[in-house]
Amino acid sequence: MKKILGMLGGMGPGATADAFAKLIANTKASRDQEHIPIIIVSIPDIPDRTESLIYDGPSPLPAMIESLRILESAGVSCIIMPCNTAHYWYEELKKSVSIPFISIIDSACNKIIKENIKSVALLATTATIEAGLYQHKLAENNIKCLIPDDIEQYKIMKSIIAYKAGDFHSAQEIMLSCVSKLEEKGINKFVMGCTEIPLILKNISRQYPEKFIDATDELIKETINWYQFADYSQQQEINEVLISSY
Repeated sequence: MKKILGMLGGMGPGATADAFAKLIANTKASRDQEHIPIIIVSIPDIPDRTESLIYDGPSPLPAMIESLRILESAGVSCIIMPCNTAHYWYEELKKSVSIPFISIIDSACNKIIKENIKSVALLATTATIEAGLYQHKLAENNIKCLIPDDIEQYKIMKSIIAYKAGDFHSAQEIMLSCVSKLEEKGINKFVMGCTEIPLILKNISRQYPEKFIDATDELIKETINWYQFADYSQQQEINEVLISSY
């Protein structure tokens, strides 16, 4: 039986749809049957991650664990979660299941490390920044992670909130202003470390792909690599069984 990918989504729904679209777009397939089987659990009422970490709101952990168990009981072979801030609970989530769980933070950081990039600016939620989700891993590899000042960070959050509320025009206008301010300081490499940001900066990141690292895209590429390796390993096991039966 083919491996099945599981996606814990809903944080938010647009980011989940974007991750699925990128999975389809990055998979080399000439027909339906060559695409990666996937089960998506999209639970938008999982408590807000930033509210939990910054404003002492309800923890999303119990709801996320419950959703992971739904995926595991459905028979998925690996799990991904297209939400950067939710990776604050990554270790606890990983321990709650007995299958591989690919980290979006690790995927994006690995891209930065492999490309030998020396410094990047992090565009992310305030919670992701305050939790140090990117800074710690990048610092371990001697990579400077530049953080927007309080005013620009406030605007970034305002942009993300506007996008989630359906106001794409305002979200894009605010985020582009933040990027311009950072570019004025000599910054020319950005990590889109919130899964709404690649949607907000869709046009400019396509126009200048060398400037932007899309964490969602890196997660999906890592996931496809996992699937292809798992599929190859499974076929090797089948071949060994067939050979031994002769």
